[in-house]
Amino acid sequence: MADTETVETKPDKQPKSVRVVLLALMITMMLAMLDNMIVGTAMPTIVGELGGLEHLSWVVTAYTLATAAATPVWGKLGDMFGRKTTFMTSIVIFLIGSALSGMAQNMGQLIGFRAVQGLGAGGLMVGVMAIIGDLIPPRERGKYQGMMAGVMAIAMIGGPLVGGTITDNWGWRWAFYINLPLGVVALGLISAVLHLPKKRAQAGIDYLGVILLTVGITSIVLVTTWGGSQYAWTSARIMELIGIGVAALIGFVFWQTKATEPVVPLHIFRSRNFTLMSIIGFITGFVMFGATLYLPLYQQSVQGASATNSGLLLLPMLGAMLVTSMVAGRVTTNTGRYKLFPVVGSALMIVGLYLLSTMDTGTTRFTSGVFMAVVGLGMGCLMQITMLVAQNSVEMKDMGVASSSTTLFRTLGSSFGVAIMGALFNNRVQHVMAERAGALGSKITEKSASLDAKSLAKLPAVAREAYQHAVSAGVHSAFLLGSVVAVVALIAAVFVKEVALRGTGPKSEGSTEDAVVQPPVVEAV
Repeated sequence: MADTETVETKPDKQPKSVRVVLLALMITMMLAMLDNMIVGTAMPTIVGELGGLEHLSWVVTAYTLATAAATPVWGKLGDMFGRKTTFMTSIVIFLIGSALSGMAQNMGQLIGFRAVQGLGAGGLMVGVMAIIGDLIPPRERGKYQGMMAGVMAIAMIGGPLVGGTITDNWGWRWAFYINLPLGVVALGLISAVLHLPKKRAQAGIDYLGVILLTVGITSIVLVTTWGGSQYAWTSARIMELIGIGVAALIGFVFWQTKATEPVVPLHIFRSRNFTLMSIIGFITGFVMFGATLYLPLYQQSVQGASATNSGLLLLPMLGAMLVTSMVAGRVTTNTGRYKLFPVVGSALMIVGLYLLSTMDTGTTRFTSGVFMAVVGLGMGCLMQITMLVAQNSVEMKDMGVASSSTTLFRTLGSSFGVAIMGALFNNRVQHVMAERAGALGSKITEKSASLDAKSLAKLPAVAREAYQHAVSAGVHSAFLLGSVVAVVALIAAVFVKEVALRGTGPKSEGSTEDAVVQPPVVEAV
């Protein structure tokens, strides 16, 4: 009788409590997305106070490495021990790392504390997506994941502005402390409202798998971070890292076939849709982070835009991405159909990147804004649909590893995108500078192909003009490569099989899975 009453009353309670949980999840995602944006703006001030300019890159690299290595582990822990406990633990670790980073007294401490912060951050994005996967049937999930894409866009636009404001008025340490009140609010809401079925691990943690995966991912990220900058691509150090990374990943794949409770169960890749979504996610990360890195550089160096409002320079792309994500989510919810979005999104991304590659020193801001909007429309079709389809392609018990694997592929794609597009950009800039400005041009870009506004203003007129042509040439090469790479995403999208989304209610009539797979209930406060 009690069971019957519970079933009858839950539907009335669910919408309000789901909205409260979604608020907490959006705050958490904001933490994950904002952090690097805010810290990036504060870095010059941090270096000015703590010193250690030669270790500057490690402040970002330590965080990135820890996040990438921890991502699949958090996903598996959530599947084994329960999503709520694991997610709250990751938030606590992230907040501890944030507090310690804000108290750092030297660059060494800051790097170490950023690694702690990164370990927690690895569970934030995965936890958000996996909990949405647990709470919301796939048929309804599109509109909510569209909201999450909106949070990502807002964070990318507002991050640099917030970072600059905090650093100028409160000091750089508040770039880290600002996470604490937001995190506490998220923890409180999740603790009070989110009630998921408790899970108990049936087997021990696959420690060897964790170690092999961590070594493999770390090696890959270091190769993409150091290659072409701190070390030549053909140097012994890079070759060693490639060898270690390949050996560790081959060993990891072999061990996952033997482990009792593998970190990443290989059977999830038997699903064609899951594998294809992993490929599309990798390409999306490759393109997106390359675009967000080189578009502001082009607009500042060539079009004379101010660096202060650098986040606003990406507004056409991020705004288009936000709108398309919301529309794609709503249409998917209403119709249950989704294959159109990966196909159209990939095609728009190819066209948009090609248009960006045509920019030169005479391209107006309006024209470049239109080109960016085309790329944004494409990415908006892909950002959340990839996660939605990936989650729909696995059993509920694998929701965590599906979410973490998809997130990991996107993270690795961003690392490769920044590295490969960066190497191409730098090489092209240096070549054009030497060609147009001779020995002076080579000297100017000897240390870095990216000049800040102050350095650019000090250049002689001839060298400044040469640099503007060089940046245009570099952007052309980088985005043309991105356009070619995006063709892989289109090919993958064409082969996606439109499988009915699991769901409830009249919208999903005829689905045999609906009667079997039901989302857990969120209890109202």
